[in-house]
Amino acid sequence: MVSSMRNVMGNALRFLYGQCFQPSAADDSLGHHGVTTDNLGVSALAHDLYNFEITSQVPQRLSQHVVSTKKTQANWYKKLANAWRKSKPPPKTPEEASRLVIQTLKKLQKADVEGLLAFYGLPLPQTLVELSHGAPQSDPAGLKFELHTIAVDAKAVADGDTITVYVNTSDTRELSNVPRKVQAAVVQRSEARAQRNYERADELHQQIIDSGYRVIPVQNEQILARKYRIRLRGIDAPEGEMPYGQEAKEELTKIVDNKCLRVLVFDEDRYGRSVGDIYCNGIFVQEVMLKKGLAWHYKAYDKRPELDKWEREARAKQVGLWAAPNPEMPWEWRKDRREGR
Repeated sequence: MVSSMRNVMGNALRFLYGQCFQPSAADDSLGHHGVTTDNLGVSALAHDLYNFEITSQVPQRLSQHVVSTKKTQANWYKKLANAWRKSKPPPKTPEEASRLVIQTLKKLQKADVEGLLAFYGLPLPQTLVELSHGAPQSDPAGLKFELHTIAVDAKAVADGDTITVYVNTSDTRELSNVPRKVQAAVVQRSEARAQRNYERADELHQQIIDSGYRVIPVQNEQILARKYRIRLRGIDAPEGEMPYGQEAKEELTKIVDNKCLRVLVFDEDRYGRSVGDIYCNGIFVQEVMLKKGLAWHYKAYDKRPELDKWEREARAKQVGLWAAPNPEMPWEWRKDRREGR
C-alpha cells in the first residue's frame, strides 16, 4: 500500500517536474542554490519535491538557510509534496508557490519559513499582497457588456494598463455581429488552405485581421475571434519610458499570460479602447496593480473608494513606484510630452 501511494505521488510530481523543470546540461544542481529569476524558484521547488519522493532526501544546502534539523526539514517536504499534489492547478508563479509554502507550513517559526522561501528565491510573506477573490455576482451600475476571452498572449500586453484580447465569435453576443465580408473571407481562406494555396490564404487572413478579427488555433481547431483593446478602468500605470513602466508591464503580463479573462466593459475611450474591469481566475487585476505600487488610482475618471484605499496602502508601505519620494504622475508626464517640455 505504501509503495503504491509512493508511486502515485511520484508519478504526479514527475509529471509536474517534466512540465516545469528541464535541467541544463551545464548546471544539474538547479534548485540547490537559492535562485531568484522568476519561475526558476518554482521549478526548483518542484524538482526538489520530486527528488524527495524518490530519495527521502532534502536539499543539502537548505541547512544554510534554516535552523531546524534535517529530520524536521524532511517533514516539511512531505507536507509540501502532498499539498502540491492536491493543488489544482499546481503553483506556476513565485507568488502562488510562496502562498502554498506559507499556508502548508503556517505553524513553523518565522525564521524557517523565510529561510525556506529565500532558498528558492520565492517572495517573503511581507512582500505578498492580500487580494480579494471573486468577481461581482450581479451586474455593476453602468455595465455595458461582458466579455469572456480566449487565452491571452503575453505579446498582447502593451503596457501596465492596456492589453489586447480576443473573443470567440461563437459567443452569443459576437455571433450575430460578424460582418458578411469577414464570414466570406473565412470560408475562402479555408478553401485556399485545402488547395494548399497558402499565399492566397495569407491574403485573406490579412483582410480578416484588418476588419478586427483573427483566425486563431485553439486545441487543434481554427476559431474566428474578434479583437478588443482593453484599457483597465480606474488605474493609470507608468508609461514605458517612466520609472516602473517596464515593471508594470511585466506584472500585468505575468497575471494574464495564457489566461482566459472576464472583462466587464463600462465605456469606450477616445482611442477606441474598451474601458473595463478585468478578472483573472477570480482575482481583480486592477487591485493587484494598485497594491503592488505599479499604478495610480485614476481619480479624475473613477471615484471608487476601494481603489483609493489600495493606492494609499501601497503608498504607506512604499512599495513599487512609491519607493520614490515624489513619483511623477503619468498623466502629467504625457501632458509634458505633448507640450514639448
